[in-house]
Amino acid sequence: MRSSLVVIPTYNEAKNIGEILGGLKGLDLDVLVIDDGSPDGTADVVRMHQVEVVQRESKQGLGSAYRTGFSIGLNRGYTYIVQMDADGSHQVNDLKNMMEWIGSSDLLIGSRWIKDGSISNWNKAREYLSRSANAYAKVMLGLKVKDSTSGFRIYESALLKKMNLSTIKSEGYCFQIEMTRRAVASSGSVAEIPINFIERSHGESKMSVAIALEAAFRITWWAFLRMIGR
Repeated sequence: MRSSLVVIPTYNEAKNIGEILGGLKGLDLDVLVIDDGSPDGTADVVRMHQVEVVQRESKQGLGSAYRTGFSIGLNRGYTYIVQMDADGSHQVNDLKNMMEWIGSSDLLIGSRWIKDGSISNWNKAREYLSRSANAYAKVMLGLKVKDSTSGFRIYESALLKKMNLSTIKSEGYCFQIEMTRRAVASSGSVAEIPINFIERSHGESKMSVAIALEAAFRITWWAFLRMIGR
């Protein structure tokens, strides 16, 4: 068994998933796809690439998919667990660069908002939403992370074991913020590595008003708990 596992959640990514799986085949790691019952046949495409897929019966959310994948990775004894998107926004070349930093910090975050990080093909509204969410989380939660909403990460399994994953309930990009917050609370070291985030060319973004509102509510609640010392 290899030391690293990539966990990729999917929902209707049949047009995108093949390219990323093809790119990952050249790396020294295993891949696990968690598919939320995609009606477009995403799971079948994954199997065609001879990659393991856990096919769930219904759409249960991003956070739930990652928790499932992380738990499988921990139970199997992987030393490092990578998370990345299936839509092509996360580049295999950036992952190669991130892997060179393995061992330097407990959590490596592929960051868009640090020096040499970048985004491609985003409209101004999406950029503003992302920057605002990250700034709000940084100020309210006292995080020293510029891109706490990034879903491109490498965790040391030892850190994940400390984080009590079963109690993390967030979905959407709020899941990434909660995982960052929990990593810091678990005395994990965090480093950001610059990436080039490229907006998907096929399919629709999973971003919604409900996801944004969840993040705003949870960040505010966590900030209150921080204020009262909990």
